[in-house]
Amino acid sequence: MTDLWRLPATELAALVRDRQVSATEATRSALARLDAVNPRLNAVIQHDPAQALASAASVDAALARGEAPGPLAGVPITVKVNVDQQGWATTNGLTLQKDLVAQQDSPVVANLRKAGAVILGRTNTPAFSLRWFTRNLLHGATKNPRDPSITPGGSSGGAAACVAAGIGALAHGTDIGGSVRYPAYACGIHGLRPTMGRIPAWNATGPDRGIGAQLMAVSGPLARTVGDLRLALGAMSQPDARDPWWVPAPLEGPAFPKRAALCVAPDGMPVAPEIAAALRDAARRLRTAGWEVEELPNLPPLRESADIQLLLWLAESRRAGTAAYEREGDPDALAIFGYMERLCAAPSLFDFQDALQKRVGLLRQWLLFLEGFPVVILPVSGALPYRDHADVESFEGFRRMMAEQLPQLGLPVLGLPGLTVSTGLVGTIPVGVQLIGGRYREDVLLAAGAAIEAGGVPTAPIDPA
Repeated sequence: MTDLWRLPATELAALVRDRQVSATEATRSALARLDAVNPRLNAVIQHDPAQALASAASVDAALARGEAPGPLAGVPITVKVNVDQQGWATTNGLTLQKDLVAQQDSPVVANLRKAGAVILGRTNTPAFSLRWFTRNLLHGATKNPRDPSITPGGSSGGAAACVAAGIGALAHGTDIGGSVRYPAYACGIHGLRPTMGRIPAWNATGPDRGIGAQLMAVSGPLARTVGDLRLALGAMSQPDARDPWWVPAPLEGPAFPKRAALCVAPDGMPVAPEIAAALRDAARRLRTAGWEVEELPNLPPLRESADIQLLLWLAESRRAGTAAYEREGDPDALAIFGYMERLCAAPSLFDFQDALQKRVGLLRQWLLFLEGFPVVILPVSGALPYRDHADVESFEGFRRMMAEQLPQLGLPVLGLPGLTVSTGLVGTIPVGVQLIGGRYREDVLLAAGAAIEAGGVPTAPIDPA
């Protein structure tokens, strides 16, 4: 069987489990695809074919012994370079960490291995995983396979570019301010930011999670199909005692009404006509699938949540990260960190405590709202994917982007799950929508996402433009 790299994870894992193809064959196909297209993308920045083939051989050996190989049996995947993978440097796009070799797998990587996945390589991220663009001094820049003039997104830009181009059926990413959802949007695939606590997280190579990361940072999958996201979520979310924030919530919750709220411009954010059209098209697809969709002029506050997110994240970064930014000397990171500091004054202790208290009130508003509307349809971004590296051109341009990226920034501090569903192209430029649901109700988002996906998505995988 040829072109195994084209297959979705669900189909490939079934073929491997049924021994119609071997994990080794699937891995050789994926490695050949990596060799063919990665030089044009620079999405995978570290890999060892021998190690990947050895992992595949262990899956095949387990099958030969009659053992269950796991739900991701033989599925080639990639891992973002900001989480620990034993024997590899957790660089996070930094020259400062080029020799910071992990001595053990992070929980999410360990879970992927237990599920039978084969890790092809490590994917690129901007320095400090800071931007919605992907470039750093250590590994260079990653290109968008659909259109090299636009960003592949960030910070999981390498992950999204891999999935769109067929380097692995699935990719691991992390999201603290859109870093899974936005690259999925920019590359024309799907991406899930799960509820905080759904997927265990911990890095031995860096500091334990501070207050900002505790409230906001999560790992999540990127994929070409919603079914693959569902499969990956189950594999990635298995328990690990190293993360005290992990929650043993079921992957399938109780029955829910098929009711969604559509909001084109939450809090009056700027929204391009193409985005508004995509949102209303997604609502139409849901209605066709039997959902009730009501268009609303506004939602519970997102702008206030985004302000709290920036305050908490910068409070942590200013305390521990400012000197590191200066030592690294990455011009992109220095520019963006400087812009963010201009947007948010250093808080007092009382400001910090008030922000935490206000966060609870905002979350309460959202949870009450979601009781009536289990799904919310809103933009991923108010703009089509940006021209690459446009964020570092001026403070005014960055401030405009922050307004356009409001739905990505306002969600993480609330701990709610978000799903990007790619729905089409505007010329060569991807467009899509974001779905928000209640805590630990990723099942609701995936059900709605599958209904939207059924109305058509951009072709994937693709050869790089």
